[in-house]
Formats: sequence, structure tokens, C-alpha cells
Amino acid sequence: MNPFTAPFEAQRKMLESWTEAVETADAAPDGLERMASVEVGQTPSEVVYEENKLKLLRYDAEAAGIDPEETHDVPILVVYALINRPYILDLQPDRSVVRRLLEAGFDVYLIDWGEPSMLDQSLTLDDYVNRYVDNCVDVVADRAGVDAINLLGYCMGGTMSVMYASHHPEKVRNLGLMAAGLCFAGTGGILEEWGDEEYYSPRDVTGAFGNVPAEFLDVGFALMDPVNNYVAKYTTLYDNLDDEDFVQNFARMERWLSDGIDLAGSTYVQFLEDVYQENKLYRNELELDGKHVDLGEINMPVLQVIGQYDHLIPPEASRPFNDQVPSGDTTIMEESTGHIGLSVSGKSHANLWPNVAEWFAERSVLDVDDAVDIEIEAPDDERAEEAAEADTDAGDGADGGEEDAFDDTDLDQVRGVGPAYAERLREAGVGTVSELAAADPETLADRVDVAPSRIADWVDHAGELTS
Repeated sequence: MNPFTAPFEAQRKMLESWTEAVETADAAPDGLERMASVEVGQTPSEVVYEENKLKLLRYDAEAAGIDPEETHDVPILVVYALINRPYILDLQPDRSVVRRLLEAGFDVYLIDWGEPSMLDQSLTLDDYVNRYVDNCVDVVADRAGVDAINLLGYCMGGTMSVMYASHHPEKVRNLGLMAAGLCFAGTGGILEEWGDEEYYSPRDVTGAFGNVPAEFLDVGFALMDPVNNYVAKYTTLYDNLDDEDFVQNFARMERWLSDGIDLAGSTYVQFLEDVYQENKLYRNELELDGKHVDLGEINMPVLQVIGQYDHLIPPEASRPFNDQVPSGDTTIMEESTGHIGLSVSGKSHANLWPNVAEWFAERSVLDVDDAVDIEIEAPDDERAEEAAEADTDAGDGADGGEEDAFDDTDLDQVRGVGPAYAERLREAGVGTVSELAAADPETLADRVDVAPSRIADWVDHAGELTS
């Protein structure tokens, strides 16, 4: 380059860069407006069960315009982590794990945990695993008419799914684990290093806040890659403000990243101390409310879905788990993506999820012996006979009127009980709603191993139902 013209050439390039920057800046308001209006979680669903803040969603394939070539007998229940919102699994139609499973012919359910209030800070892993997850499993199994269902646990939800499968192996047909933290013995993960008991005490956090604030967790995750999370990604956005698809995709991810939820304090302490710091799950020493989480109970087929570049849960925090369980059917599927990329990257949806769906499908064929509560329609003359008997029975009442629709033996009617707790109540000698309404909360709490305050709520609602 001519030394005399070099300064002028540099000035020309600088002016061009300024002009381009101004033009891009002019487009920024439109780009930001598009980001603010972005939609997420668009696959139609209905709430089929509620307990405390929890909602159990069932996705509607027909309403979503999905007509799979085949359908499978055993449904899938997705168990997500207790932090962030679960719509990362249904972020947008072309990158929705939920839709991929629906397209593959599965009946798909998902637990939306909601956000705990300060009244929930004493909830433990036992509450989440053996109360909430168990009740949801019972609902899904009952609706499908099967004894055991498929579980797919993501991140912390995968860790809890292992705990659940250990305590209730008879209810889990196939166990899918996606980026699940299972082994923390020097795996090299940044979070494991930061959370080492030598440097960090989770009790200090809960002592100050009660529940762990979402903002506290968000900053911690962002600081794992500060240059990208605070600078680089916004530079990339700025360079692509005129690209509609890029802006929409970016906005959906940002909305999810900023939509964190608090974490129940007692659960946080237990998870950090027992699972992270002391590695009790992998060492087969973990207990939930005094009951051993025995990995020897994991006899069902196990699938691990791992992100090769996952910096939150490195592969070595998941992969060794398969050697710790007695299951004779274990599989690992590894994709060249990160923690979040497993659920939203185009590569994962093209290569990974068809294989995951096939794995579940091959193991979800319902044998005759697996069916439960399947009603076989009686012949016409038999049905007529039953109808006549029903009419006679109905006329035996004191007022001769129709039978009351209220079923006193259906404990599931009581708000917050659910199938699992209904069974516990029956085992404790409380078999009807009326008996529950007359029970003493303190006495019954000892017999069913549930907090007296929760029993009191059940008793109050049972009283309303029977009054």
C-alpha cells in the first residue's frame, strides 16, 4: 500500500464502519420490538393435575396438528429441573422436544413445578421425589391404564428421576436421563469446583434468603462464561438485527434465560451437600427421609443423553453412572452440543431426538400382562342384566331418587391428596373421605408420615366435601 495514501484508506474504512453501525442502530428498535413479542411454549396442552404450585401438563397432539404414523402404549413423563421454566423443551415448533416425542407417537406429559413461595422453603428432595413426582406418575399411569411409565429427566430432573426410579422401580418402565448430574468425583466441571465444601456453604445462602433467589443462580451460571454471556452474544445479535429468524431465536433463548425461578431452600442445601459435595448418589449412600436410594434397584432400561460440550454437567458427571446400576440394558447417546443445545439445537433435533424416540418406542410395547384396569365391554344381554340390577339397587334408597354422585371412597377428591397419598391413607386405616374428615391431624400425621399442617388441609377439605 502506498504510504502516502494509507491514512486516507484507513479513514475511508472507518467511515464505512461508522455508516454500517448507524444503519444497524437504526434497525435496533424494530429488532428489539420483535424480541419483546416473541412466543414460547406453543404446543397446546391441558392441566390434568395440580398440587401446591405444581401443574401436570398433557400435550395435545391433535390440537397441535400432529398425526403420528404409529402410537405407543406407554406414555412419557418429562421431569425438568427445579430451576428455570420447562418450556425450554418446547421453545419453538421446529426445536421442541415435546413435539418430536408427539410426532413419534407418544402421549407426552410434563411437570411444570411453578415457583416456591417462602412457605415452601422447607420442602425437601423427598417431598419432590416421593410426593410430587410420585403423584404425577400415578396420574399418568392411571390415565394410560398401565402399571409403569417412561420417565425422561433433564438436568436436576434427571438426578431426581434416578432417586424416584430407585424408590419406585415398579412404576418406571424405561428411565431416560438427559444431561443429568450423577457423579461428582473430580469430573472437572466448573460448578463442581465452585461448589466444593472447602469454598462454599449452601446453608449461608439459605440462611440469608430462605429460598435461593433466581437471580443468585442466574449470575452464577452466567459467570461460568462471562465473555460470551455478557459481551459476545450481544455483539452477535447487533450484527444480525436485520435477520428475522436470528432475532426470534435469540429472543426466545433470552426470555428463557431471564425467566428463572427460586429454589426451595432445604432442597438446595440437600442437593448441594449430599449430591454435589459428598457424591452420595453415585456412591450409593444417599437417603431421602431415612430411606436408602439404592442404585441396585435400577433394573429397568436406562438411556443417557449427553452433551459433548456441556459445561454445566460434563460428560464425566453422567457417563460412569451406567456402570453403577445392575440394569442389563443401558445406552449412551452423545451429541456434539452443550447443556441447552441438547433441547434446542437444530443438530440435536435432526440427529439425536429421532434416536431417542426410537429407543423409547422399542421398549414401550405393552404386553398383555402389563395392562391394568382395562374394561372389556360385556355382551348386550349381560349389559342389560347389569342395567336392570342397577335400577333395582337405585330404588332401594330411602328417597327412591338417583344415587348421589359423590363417592365417599374416592380419597383422590380431596385437594392435594393424589393417588400416592390416597394409598398411604388407606394403609393407615383411613379409607373414605368421611373418615378423613373426622381424623385428628396430629395423630394421622404420624401414621402417614406427612406434616400435620398438610393433613389439616386435607381434613378441612374432606369436611367441606362431606358437609
